[in-house]
Amino acid sequence: MIHEVDEVLKRLLGGGALAGSGIEISFDAPTRDWAARRNSPAVNAYLYDIREDVSRRQRGQVSVRDDRDVVVRRRQPPRWFRLSYLVTAWTKQPQDEHRLLSAVLATMLPHELLSADELPGPLGALGLSVPLTVAGLHTESRSLAEIWSALGGELKPSLDLVVTAPFPAFPEYDVGPPVTEGAVRVRGMDGTLDGSPERSHRPRRATPAPDTGERQR
Repeated sequence: MIHEVDEVLKRLLGGGALAGSGIEISFDAPTRDWAARRNSPAVNAYLYDIREDVSRRQRGQVSVRDDRDVVVRRRQPPRWFRLSYLVTAWTKQPQDEHRLLSAVLATMLPHELLSADELPGPLGALGLSVPLTVAGLHTESRSLAEIWSALGGELKPSLDLVVTAPFPAFPEYDVGPPVTEGAVRVRGMDGTLDGSPERSHRPRRATPAPDTGERQR
């Protein structure tokens, strides 16, 4: 699921305001060594935090239907995880980095909700929309200063980009075929089965007319 979200972000970041610019999109950790090897402008989206969004956790089962709208499988609801990315721009001039961050904002802000059609592989097969927020309130336990300190680099302007994606943690299992024949007894008003009529799912055969022994003349 995580690599599929990476694929979506790479497509989005490389399009929009940055389409045709040739800017490299990287998911490497922006360490001091990585920054020293840069020789061309780049936008870095570093995945620094993964945690479950427990407010979206659901109980029960989800029915999977076929083209005839018949339930063929069941599964438990997916678990939702917040993938937090630290988005930074890397050029030789701070002004150019600010322009790149502005282009990233212009590109990502219209995509607050990604439809299932925009998602690849099993992530899109779930048929669920995925929310995306950029430059929102930082809610993770680690501060950005701590993240930069762990990376061994200097603090620089960045955007916090969060994708809340479903993860199919439980396999699907088949269900039995629907009942198409057999008698069903309906309970009476008093809740008992005494004198209850039977309704059959099996089509009734036509009853032949009794033979009276008379022949047509």
